[in-house]
Amino acid sequence: MLHIPILRQGQPYKSVDLIRTANFRTKEPFVEISQANAGLIRRDLLNQDEMRDSLMGFSTRDLLAIAKQAGQHFMNDALPLGESTQTPQQYVEALSATTGMPYVMVRANMRKIFGVLDQMEAVLNGLTRLPSLDVLDRGWGDVAGTAVSFFRRASALGVVLPNNSPGVHSLWAPAFAMKTALMLKPGSAEPWTPYRMIQALLKAGAPAKAFGYYPADHGGGAEILRGCGRGMVFGDVAATKRWESDPRVEVHGPGYSKVIFGEDEADNWEKYIDVIAASIASNSGRSCVNASGVWTPRNGARIAQALAAKLASIEPRPADAEDAQISPFADPKVAERISAIIDQDLPGAVDVTASMRPGPRYTTFEGCGYLLPTIVTCSVDHPLANREFLFPFASVVELPQDQILEAIGPSLVVTVISNDPKFRQQCLTSENVGRLNFGPIPTMQISWDQPHEGNLFDHLFARRAFQAAS
Repeated sequence: MLHIPILRQGQPYKSVDLIRTANFRTKEPFVEISQANAGLIRRDLLNQDEMRDSLMGFSTRDLLAIAKQAGQHFMNDALPLGESTQTPQQYVEALSATTGMPYVMVRANMRKIFGVLDQMEAVLNGLTRLPSLDVLDRGWGDVAGTAVSFFRRASALGVVLPNNSPGVHSLWAPAFAMKTALMLKPGSAEPWTPYRMIQALLKAGAPAKAFGYYPADHGGGAEILRGCGRGMVFGDVAATKRWESDPRVEVHGPGYSKVIFGEDEADNWEKYIDVIAASIASNSGRSCVNASGVWTPRNGARIAQALAAKLASIEPRPADAEDAQISPFADPKVAERISAIIDQDLPGAVDVTASMRPGPRYTTFEGCGYLLPTIVTCSVDHPLANREFLFPFASVVELPQDQILEAIGPSLVVTVISNDPKFRQQCLTSENVGRLNFGPIPTMQISWDQPHEGNLFDHLFARRAFQAAS
């Protein structure tokens, strides 16, 4: 059986405490994962400065070159996995086996991770907005005639990772290029990607001491977040709520991303159905940047009907099918609970997809549980008006344009389909809008020179007042 060890400053460590994660299709044990207890994590947290110091002998340019080469290794090479090795195809198959994600989606997420490693210079330029990244090495520099200086807030970034989609691992990768050590707790069903990324970086020349990899229970994850000077946590509302008031921890919970129509484009909705459908259903709807709401001043019912008709063609396919568009749930009971929650809240709303599906929302295929795409129409005060689930789900809400921005609540990504200068300006000043797209840009579409959520540079570094005598 495959074994994934703990990595303590990059060195494999097999624990006496092991868990076995099953292949959710066959239900047979698939991988054995060493578990780090809180005591071991606390001991290793004492070495954060030493981990950081292993990076300080490299220039930022050196680390960018390492990241670029690591992207090639991640995509193309057989890399260490415990005492064995793992080819790219074996990685795809393993991740699919424990999460259910179809091969085609795993590969798409691989390309996303490759992109951030390959384009790390553009990523850092977008995060720092510095004219030269050499400023990160010197600690100070000149920006438009003004002296600037930064100091790091932490030696290590502690990250508690999710199971829902490999693409999120692109968010912690820039910390390495900013000479910050990493203490990672992987998700129990998705230990593969962070381990493979670390091995790719090591093969490219990164110092092993800079990396900690700690499969653990919730207590172990909390220990990492408490013990590191800066942290990131991914999860649902329940998992992230306790960290919302801790400024050291960047919280990545549900995104509640949306597509919004302005008055001037609400009657032209048909032109944008493909963009909206892609925003809802790409990556099986499992990302925080997937749209979970469509808000419009009018034509809500017609938009919902068109979306439902388009998404009704999505159905379960074999894991290796190139046209697979939806992922099963590793635990079918989770899918059943989500479907029950929607049905419980449905009174007062309309499940527009119900009449277009061949059967119920929850279905099985090859022994796996799936939730089929669901589009509902509802009023702004309905419980489903601002909900997010781990499958292609979206509510369509009609509301006057001048009420939309206040009503949507905090939204990670908002695609605004409007050419109205006044409305666009209101979107620019809205506190509820995180990442903002003007025009028919899918909420899933990213740009490497723009932070995805928050700004990791600002999270890891602080500005100081600085003067130097000439």
